[in-house]
Amino acid sequence: MANALNWFEIPVSDFARAKVFYEAILQTTIERMDMGPSIMGMFPGGENDVSGALVQDDNCQPSSTGTMVYLNGGEDLAAILARVAPAGGQVVVPKTDIGNGFGFFAHFLDSEGNKVGLHSMA
Repeated sequence: MANALNWFEIPVSDFARAKVFYEAILQTTIERMDMGPSIMGMFPGGENDVSGALVQDDNCQPSSTGTMVYLNGGEDLAAILARVAPAGGQVVVPKTDIGNGFGFFAHFLDSEGNKVGLHSMA
C-alpha cells in the first residue's frame, strides 16, 4: 500500500457555494459531475495522485467534528489561509509549526461548516 489514503469526499449542503469556496481558496477549477442523485466536484489530480471530491447527496452531511482531511497547503499554507475568510470560511487554527521538521498545519471551517486541515512544509 503506497498511501493510507486513496480517496476522500467532503460533504456539502450547497454544491455551488462550496465549489466557489474551494476554487477561490485553492485557486483551481473543480469539475462538476452528476452521479445519479449525487453531485460531485472533483479536485484536480493526476492518474497516480490521491484526490477527492465535494459531494452533495442526501446521505452526506457536513460536520466540524468528524474525520478531518488535510489538503496540500502548497509552498506555504499562509497563502490559502489568507483566502479563507474572503471566500466565506473561517480560520479556526492559524498556521502552526508542528516541530521536528514536519512542517506546518492549520484548520479552517469551509462554507459548509466542515473542519478541514492544511499542511505545508513552509
